[in-house]
Amino acid sequence: MESQTDPDDHAIRARADLLTAVVLVGLGLAVTYLSWTMPRLEARQIHPATIPGLVPIMLGVMLTLCGTLLGLRSWRLEAPGGWRSLAVLFTTQQVRRVLAVLALALVYTLVLVGWLPFWAASMIFIFGFIVLFEVCLTDTPIPLWRSALWALAIAIVGGGGIYLAFARIFLVRLP
Repeated sequence: MESQTDPDDHAIRARADLLTAVVLVGLGLAVTYLSWTMPRLEARQIHPATIPGLVPIMLGVMLTLCGTLLGLRSWRLEAPGGWRSLAVLFTTQQVRRVLAVLALALVYTLVLVGWLPFWAASMIFIFGFIVLFEVCLTDTPIPLWRSALWALAIAIVGGGGIYLAFARIFLVRLP
């Protein structure tokens, strides 16, 4: 089977890699900095090889290095029309779905968890996720009432099940 790739596809990938590299370098630098500023616990005679930020700082440095290498590689590639094609790509249904998942995950982790009990936050996340993707972000939407009933049942079982499994069976303290 022959591989038929569009030259625009290579240009889009090169520019997407460049954007990804910028995000990875920024994330790697943030992880490195935050790991460096973690308490070292010298007052308790903790050995430097066992400090709490050791593994995260190594991961941050490696993430920064990999992001830099990806950025250098994608910067060198010729990509005529790559930025324009990439911008057009961001208007597709698939990108809207990815951005919706990202937004839901951020709302769940940054707003709901901690403000509500873990089981309630999980139920709201599951319910919202199902309704959003079955009613709004699909090519064949189903009626809202049907999706809401189905989502409510899954949210109750899923959110409650997650809580019971972790808090009661594995004895994990949930937020």
